[in-house]
Amino acid sequence: MNNIQNQDAQFTQYPNQQLKADDEIDLRELFAVIWQGKWLIIAITAVFAIGAVIFAIMQPNIYKSEALLAPASEEQGGGLSALAGQFGGLASMAGINLGGGGGVDKTQMAIEVMKSRRFTSQFIQRHKILPDLMAVDKWNMVDNSISYDDELYSLSTNTWLREVNAPFKPEPSMQEAYKVFTKIVSVSSDKDTGMVMVSVEHLSPAVAQQWVTWLIEDINQVMKERDVDEANRSSEFLTKQIALTNVADIRSILYKLIEEQAKTIMFAEVRDEYVFKTIDPALIPEEKAGPKRALICVLGTLLGGMLAVMLVLIRHFVRKED
Repeated sequence: MNNIQNQDAQFTQYPNQQLKADDEIDLRELFAVIWQGKWLIIAITAVFAIGAVIFAIMQPNIYKSEALLAPASEEQGGGLSALAGQFGGLASMAGINLGGGGGVDKTQMAIEVMKSRRFTSQFIQRHKILPDLMAVDKWNMVDNSISYDDELYSLSTNTWLREVNAPFKPEPSMQEAYKVFTKIVSVSSDKDTGMVMVSVEHLSPAVAQQWVTWLIEDINQVMKERDVDEANRSSEFLTKQIALTNVADIRSILYKLIEEQAKTIMFAEVRDEYVFKTIDPALIPEEKAGPKRALICVLGTLLGGMLAVMLVLIRHFVRKED
């Protein structure tokens, strides 16, 4: 009886030491359980490691082509900017943007246009790249050709064969194509330098390089056509206003505005690189950009090891409670 009382007194006096001892016993128990189940842990980890290696090897190489661009739109703004302060109100009535301080930056607008659904859909349809976007199976290095998935697309008959549920159709819609396109195409700008980087990832390095080149050409052409159309409409409006007024000062102002619109049209017609100048053109990449096979193998092995340890511990404590 005295011994029991002494033990209770010791526990009451040193509870922290008793809890610490229990914690140490629990840790030793955990390590003992893990050691007892080491062969199961090794086996599961090995299975995951082998699976990760096989998965990594089966992944096709991805090639990335990119181009560095510089904004070229500022060069055309001199004359219009000079008139912005004097004739801004009249120009606004005509629907003309004279490049004053409150407008949207043309470079940023071009970037957003490149990311838009409309531009992407027109790009895919214009260059007929839907099979290369949605049905590629692999790239053949020997003859630089592309093989398509037979279950999705038939190259010989140029028909789509994929099986989908309504409302989807065998031929992918532009909405589906847009989702895939935005995953492999990147357009970004550097806030410090103003430079723009356009990149494309694809199984074929030649296709990646070609798409980057087409993207730059198309965005320059689209932005050029927008400005030319706007300048032509503005010129037509101003010409009508000249015919309706007899005030010499107003007619003089309108003629100056028409002159600036003519300069805009002339500038657009003589420049192919209307919005972006190519500083570093896209090249056919020789080295792959992905996948990171070593990283896949390491992560797969670590995942297998952690799951194996958890399985061994859970099994032990389930048996212990039973």
